[in-house]
Amino acid sequence: MPKMIVSIDGVVIKEVQLTKERTMLGRRPYNDIVIDNLAVSGEHAVMHMTGHEVEVEDLGSTNGTYVNGKAIKRQVLRNGDTIEVGKYKIRFLHEEEDGGYEKTMIFKPGMVPPPLAPRPAPAPAAAPAGAAAAPMSAVIRVLSGAAAGREVALTKVVTTIGKPGVAVASITRRNHGFVLAHVEGPDTPMHNGARIGQASVPLHTGDMLELAGTEMQFIQS
Repeated sequence: MPKMIVSIDGVVIKEVQLTKERTMLGRRPYNDIVIDNLAVSGEHAVMHMTGHEVEVEDLGSTNGTYVNGKAIKRQVLRNGDTIEVGKYKIRFLHEEEDGGYEKTMIFKPGMVPPPLAPRPAPAPAAAPAGAAAAPMSAVIRVLSGAAAGREVALTKVVTTIGKPGVAVASITRRNHGFVLAHVEGPDTPMHNGARIGQASVPLHTGDMLELAGTEMQFIQS
């Protein structure tokens, strides 16, 4: 099934499956793909799906719609094509050819996140020589607000947290551990009482985070 992977500055912020004949993209909240940024028009573009073919059409947007760096009015999309609207990049992929992209999770302050999935059983004490290392396990524990006490498992490559259009941060799994980065909003996240800059910050178990008034703790096992 076709899908759109939305990112900014290389950080994935959402994934949208194309399931309808018309999928609207724009800044207004009634769009199917909402990008709350002033560079994006209220109704910016629309994706037309006919059978297995998907076309993107610019709806007379102020800043235009680009596919692979070229301005378009209407164009058929191919697997791997990149649509650009403002600073956002939207990669078009087919389910069977998506290269293992992980879905992201967004939870807003004040909303109850899904329950933590059961943790895997501990690995045997001695692993055979040459065996692959067990994947890292980590959670974000919410400490304030209506969701206080709940945990969000960081099972994705990228998990985004916060409130789109106000403050959004990402936690990305890397080979050496997890890193925190600012995605959008005027205020960057707090990390152990200090605001982070535009560069990503390594996370260690017990680190305290704050975003959009919600306090959280990073726990890795």
